[in-house]
Amino acid sequence: MKVVLFCGGYGMRMRDGSDDMIPKPMQLVGPRPLLWHVMRYYAHFGHKEFILCLGYGAEHIKNFFLTYQESVSNDFVIREGRVELLRSDISDWSITFVDTGVESAIGERLRRVRQYLGEDEIFLANYADVLTDAPLDEMIAEFADSGAAASMMVVPPQSSFHCVDLTPTGEVKDIMPVARMPLWENGGYFVLTQEVFDLLPPDGDLVADACGTLAGQGRLFGYRHLGFWKPADTFKERAELDAGYRAGVRPWMVWEPA
Repeated sequence: MKVVLFCGGYGMRMRDGSDDMIPKPMQLVGPRPLLWHVMRYYAHFGHKEFILCLGYGAEHIKNFFLTYQESVSNDFVIREGRVELLRSDISDWSITFVDTGVESAIGERLRRVRQYLGEDEIFLANYADVLTDAPLDEMIAEFADSGAAASMMVVPPQSSFHCVDLTPTGEVKDIMPVARMPLWENGGYFVLTQEVFDLLPPDGDLVADACGTLAGQGRLFGYRHLGFWKPADTFKERAELDAGYRAGVRPWMVWEPA
């Protein structure tokens, strides 16, 4: 299946106070950017045709792949002055780079790459800033069995805050951590059919417009994942992922040998 990755956001919450122009998907986790980790995840499950929806910082993403160095994450031999790779990351990938506008909403970015999906009825989509160990094959199979028109992975709330139940007079009746409440969050991993395009207005939103409409029709499937899931929406979250990588705690790297 083709994989659409939304790579065009500003990533303002990722900034660490510096005037850093690097887009969020290109922030590093270990020696490689977030985008690479997301793509390696999909490639591990056999999905190696990528469509990148570019916007802010597009030149950084293009240059990363145009000057890609396999030796950074693969073993190699230098013999008679020539580099012989023992493994390769992206040699069998197909990557389509599409300028979808700096200010475009997610739904509009998706609309602008529709032609590159060809006749494929089902495709995958991702925000390119969330890492997980979710079993993608199972996610796709459950979607197919559901008969729905779209699916999103959902995860328990990640917030450490507490919710407070108050009476009208201000008496606290209960305090409960958000993570213990019977709620689910959008996990950012989608399995979609081309029917979503019929529900996307110009400058529309994938979740609010297309998924919201399908949910009202009972045709949106939610795949519950209780395993590892972590966004890199802020500088702190990205730093935590990087620290985990360097400590050898990398549950999202499902492609590594067990």
